[in-house]
Amino acid sequence: MRTHFIAIGGAAMHNLALALHNKGDQVTGSDDAIFEPSKSRLENKGLLPIEMGWFPEKITPNIDAIILGMHAKADNPELLKALEMGLKIYSYPEFLYEQSKNKTRVVIGGSHGKTTITSMILHVMHYHNIQVDYMVGAQLEGFETMVHLTEENDFIVLEGDEYLSSPIDRRPKFHLYQPNIALLSGIAWDHINVFPTFENYVEQFEIFVNQITKGGILVYNEEDATVKKVAEDSSNTIRKLPYKTPNYSVENGITMLDTPEGAMPIEVFGEHNLNNLSGAKWICQNMGVDEADFYEAIASFKGASKRLEKIAEGIGKVAYKDFAHSPSKVAATTKAVKAQFPERKLVACLELHTYSSLNANFLKQYEGALDAADVAVVFYSPDAVKIKQLSAVSYDQIAKAFKRDDLIIYTNPQEFKEFILKYDFDNSALLLMSSGNYGGLNFDEVKKLIA
Repeated sequence: MRTHFIAIGGAAMHNLALALHNKGDQVTGSDDAIFEPSKSRLENKGLLPIEMGWFPEKITPNIDAIILGMHAKADNPELLKALEMGLKIYSYPEFLYEQSKNKTRVVIGGSHGKTTITSMILHVMHYHNIQVDYMVGAQLEGFETMVHLTEENDFIVLEGDEYLSSPIDRRPKFHLYQPNIALLSGIAWDHINVFPTFENYVEQFEIFVNQITKGGILVYNEEDATVKKVAEDSSNTIRKLPYKTPNYSVENGITMLDTPEGAMPIEVFGEHNLNNLSGAKWICQNMGVDEADFYEAIASFKGASKRLEKIAEGIGKVAYKDFAHSPSKVAATTKAVKAQFPERKLVACLELHTYSSLNANFLKQYEGALDAADVAVVFYSPDAVKIKQLSAVSYDQIAKAFKRDDLIIYTNPQEFKEFILKYDFDNSALLLMSSGNYGGLNFDEVKKLIA
């Protein structure tokens, strides 16, 4: 099969390109800019475009499938040529469904937690040498790519993102997968540039639940009131399996999970992660892994990349980075680190980086999100606001939104960097929360401060 990627350099797109290449397909692609690690990974497999840019002459009649990434625009020259020629054009999720029509599709959905839950499931399967196809939104230890496709595997595990599918397909990605087994972890308003009201956002999850195949299974977090309502209100003829946070304790900085065989030490921590673990257990059991085997495997799970990832540890000090950006995830992550290290000063730094977090009307959702921190810092770049073509967000708006008198706010990357590099982290825990990099913060320098 010959496949051409328009915008091959994206995190998801380049992983799919690598997966198809590894499967034996002929893969080509284009992009106007490709950054690391995508660049090196594509180059190592001979898939890096020779020249950056869009080249309609690459679109030829012998291409079996065009895969269109979100980075491309609707007037992309290669896309227009493909449409003119009548070639088959897929969005990323549409193509994954096409590849998995004859498999049991396991889809993990939710505003937060889906990458971690998907990673937990794949860790358990890998530990027990159970072969499955997959797509996950983070690089995992022991896995070469974030996407793996075969002809022979019975199951495919898919992280179900609610964002749009492509520039010409405005459906949420997880609406295209039609799961046989699904999980819903939590619903907290996000992507307000696409879903302008909370009701509109929730509706996407209602559609997702109603698209589970008849006789299928929905595993859902009953501790999330909105998830519980969406699950229980659905008239779809499916089995509904609720889950909740299991009992656990923290002893000398180690989380002990209650199991039928007694308390078991685990690598991950925090109520949010323990809740995710409970959901992953239900999914694994419905994929044929018994409870004892799940616990044996999950004990060694260290977490997904950038999801409460420990980046450095020294005597009396530790640093974590996390992808958290939505208000509910920021609150959960901050509380988790404080609960794990109650005797240490928690310095929590949040970068407002996404469309939602930089929207003046959305900011009030962050009230209380950093309350568990001893020192709370917010960084945002006015340049990022301009790039996203949003109305300017003021210092006072941020201070008012978080409702914390001692909130430290930085808008200058250099000033934020100086704050971090000059801070005394003895008997402290540093938490860096962002989907960006604080305007160019060098994490290796941070590691030297802690280790």
